[in-house]
Amino acid sequence: MGCATFWLLFGTTVGEYLGIKFVAPDIDHDSWLSFGRLRPVHTNAVFWGWASLAMLGLAYYVIPRVSNVSIASVKSGYRSLVLINASVILGSLFLMAGINNGGGEYREYIWPVMALFGIGVIISLNNFFKTITKRTTKEIYVSNWYIISAMMFLLVIAVIAYWPSWQNGLGETIVQGYYMHQGVGMWFMLFNLGLMYYFLPQQLNKPIYSYSLGILAFWAQILFYTVIGTHHFIFSAIPWWLQTVAIVGSAGMIIPVVAGTTNFLMTFKGSWHKLSGSYTLPFYLIGIIFYFTGSLQGTAEAFRFTNLVWHFTDFTVAHSHLTMYGIICFMLWGFIYTVVPRLTGKEPPQITVGAHFWLALIGLLFYTFPLMYGSTLRGLMWMEGTKSFMESVELMAPYWLWRAIGGSLMWFSHILFAYNFYVMVKRKEK
Repeated sequence: MGCATFWLLFGTTVGEYLGIKFVAPDIDHDSWLSFGRLRPVHTNAVFWGWASLAMLGLAYYVIPRVSNVSIASVKSGYRSLVLINASVILGSLFLMAGINNGGGEYREYIWPVMALFGIGVIISLNNFFKTITKRTTKEIYVSNWYIISAMMFLLVIAVIAYWPSWQNGLGETIVQGYYMHQGVGMWFMLFNLGLMYYFLPQQLNKPIYSYSLGILAFWAQILFYTVIGTHHFIFSAIPWWLQTVAIVGSAGMIIPVVAGTTNFLMTFKGSWHKLSGSYTLPFYLIGIIFYFTGSLQGTAEAFRFTNLVWHFTDFTVAHSHLTMYGIICFMLWGFIYTVVPRLTGKEPPQITVGAHFWLALIGLLFYTFPLMYGSTLRGLMWMEGTKSFMESVELMAPYWLWRAIGGSLMWFSHILFAYNFYVMVKRKEK
């Protein structure tokens, strides 16, 4: 958790600097700090450093709990931690030096660096497998279904993305769409939903509303999410039928999203009064709300007309933050605020937890809504074809300012989160 918190601060500090560059592009002239090099440093640090380490750290708590046994090997957990941290450190340095994979988004790390990350995940996966096989419970709880599947999918996705046989022409483009979307949906989303299936019932002190809905959402996500990557390349040279399959799969995602959201909200039923007295449940609820709205927004973006308007604009940047930040980060913060006080016996100051929550939420809204509105105007301007490209750039200037303001609020909330985490883990004074 501590390492994850560091990477959150590091990665979003880089992101904050990039946001400032949109309104002050000549702030520096150093190649190591150029936008093209720092942008992947930001995305990969928060993906593989912050979110991935936080998820794995929480899984080391959840899996033994639902299996009713201790973790198979604590040493293996530390080995995994060292390898993943080494991967993100080396990857960030290489990216800033201009050494990268030359591939698509989120796979900028060169393959030896990503291999370190993969080995770290394999070690933890093996550790979790051994723990689950020793379980004293008859069933394998649904949380373990989601978490183990997410780790297995990540390894498959990474091998496919870095395997050289199809890294030319359209093959690379198709693989990029597959990798980029599976990384979000089958690693981060699947993993966090598994954590939610443990923490939400536990926090509300009641069972999940429907185990069957959880299994339906699980298999429906595997069925539909694995075919939607090509919707990033509508109207490209990729075969038309493959684009259509991605659109159909995107529409099919309504099933697991509605099933999962219904399951979570119905679990809340009869316990809404607990929100006012809890500093963790608001994070859970916001994550669930954005899970529903952000996922359905992704479905809406996949259709050909909406793709024509929004693709190549900052609408996709807004969407990625609604999902990765609104869903993944809010869920992880809620889970961390839940579990760390249990382990250390120390709770964070509720006033700074509340400030963290509201700054992150308001900052996210300031960041995303202006970008979505401005990008829609920009896309329609491009389709109209009567104005120059530079006029569309000038159009976005005020919306980029809102992006920087929202990003600043989000970044400041992360400082508060780091302070809260420090309070929860610091040693008691003798």
